[in-house]
Amino acid sequence: MKVLTIKQPWATLIAEGYKEFEFRTWKTKYRGEILIHAGKGIDKKAMEKFKHLNLEYPTGCIIAKASITDCILVDDEMRKILKSKNPLVYSNIIKHTEWDGYGFKLENVKRIKQIYINGKLSLWDYDYKG
Repeated sequence: MKVLTIKQPWATLIAEGYKEFEFRTWKTKYRGEILIHAGKGIDKKAMEKFKHLNLEYPTGCIIAKASITDCILVDDEMRKILKSKNPLVYSNIIKHTEWDGYGFKLENVKRIKQIYINGKLSLWDYDYKG
């Protein structure tokens, strides 16, 4: 199964349903199930911003399963949509209008039992038996 490694707190925000788009500078044609891997990297400013949620932010493990259902260019129209959905979660993308990239639309997100494994760049493969 394909896996996407994401820094914390973003991986947990996806797993808990707060974030439905993951952003990358590259686009993907892949559609289907993926595993969400919480990388060992941490976005310290974001961790501070979301500490009020009192969530656990494990690192170095797969924490959820989801489906990539779309890959959308982040333009002014997409920024308006993100602002209407959750301005706190998407504030970095909304503010940085010079950033060019894509939003991977994630649906059917479900938490799974943590699987400790090192992450990789891009979409990578893992033999998931869940």
